[in-house]
Amino acid sequence: MLPYIRSDLAQLTAYTPHPGGISGEPVQSDMLDRLDTNESPFDLPVELKQKLSLTFEQIIESNRYPDGAYIALKQGIADYVNESASPAQVTPDGISVGNGSDELIRSVLIATCLGGEGSILVANPTFSMYAILAQTLGIPVVSVGRSEANFEIDLAAAQKAIAQTENPPIRVVFAVHPNSPTANALTANELDWLKSLPESILVVIDEAYFEFSQNTVVGELSRRPNWVVLRTFSKAFRLAAHRVGYAIAHPELIAALEKIRLPYNLPSFSQAAAMVALCERQQLLASVSQMLAEREQLIANLAQYPGIKVWPSAANFIFLRLGAGGENDLAQRLKAQGTLIRHTGGGLRLTVGTREENQRSRARLQAALTSSQRSSSGAI
Repeated sequence: MLPYIRSDLAQLTAYTPHPGGISGEPVQSDMLDRLDTNESPFDLPVELKQKLSLTFEQIIESNRYPDGAYIALKQGIADYVNESASPAQVTPDGISVGNGSDELIRSVLIATCLGGEGSILVANPTFSMYAILAQTLGIPVVSVGRSEANFEIDLAAAQKAIAQTENPPIRVVFAVHPNSPTANALTANELDWLKSLPESILVVIDEAYFEFSQNTVVGELSRRPNWVVLRTFSKAFRLAAHRVGYAIAHPELIAALEKIRLPYNLPSFSQAAAMVALCERQQLLASVSQMLAEREQLIANLAQYPGIKVWPSAANFIFLRLGAGGENDLAQRLKAQGTLIRHTGGGLRLTVGTREENQRSRARLQAALTSSQRSSSGAI
């Protein structure tokens, strides 16, 4: 360890992006079914790429800094959010834009807990970046569990943790709606509990998969100044490569996040891509219904395999476990055949892909399970 590096960093584990190959060897991405990162399987249509190309050629000046105020983008986001919010009251001053949701999570942590002023509460399994980002900032992380039946947060344990954590107190509670990797939306009980929390605790509700669940709490924000909703363009809007996320909250909280945000944090081309996506949202989001149909077909097929437990999903991925264990081994078997899935949360998270990708993943999964069962029974 270098002598000038914080000693606690040696104990931290960085977030692991999707692997670039099989068995450690580089492999072309078009040879893999990348069903491990919850991206959209559909690229932008060619005509929209051409539109973006013209924007880059004719409008964007590479020698100039981006628009650091994001005036047009914030207005476009507000208009989109208000289409599904009830009541529709979101204005541009209630929106902050980030280089992916990760930057916004980090800004929230800096604004609330840094300097020993607070800790955070997470319910595992959940999105790992909440804890990873907190730990990189030296912020304590308090973890509680979830129900094994439906992955609802253990509310009794969460309430007890808040009551007993004093030095420093819990300042932020993270909830994902629907949760990753388990794909379950917040229940009425969970929402009631979040509403019961005092205004001294910030409630972060991550709606990265809103377009697939069509279930949002944005309508609550006007009544709850201690709530913030996070969303992203990386999933249903097909812009994972452009890293555009946004937060929706009370303007006073947004003003605090804007103080922390790095200047020019979103490149001009990413801003342009987000604006094009918003303008063409009907075309881009038309793929959601196709993915939901594929998701239900995938769940129905996998549920027929003996030894697999598959849960309902409100997102663009499904979560499953093997009754006899061996999830990591199964993930490695599928990887060797060209299907990448994520081993996380004590199970396997499988992104819904194209019809062809889903068919291949089902066939490979069935073959791997059959092979595993023969091996365990001693058959040759």
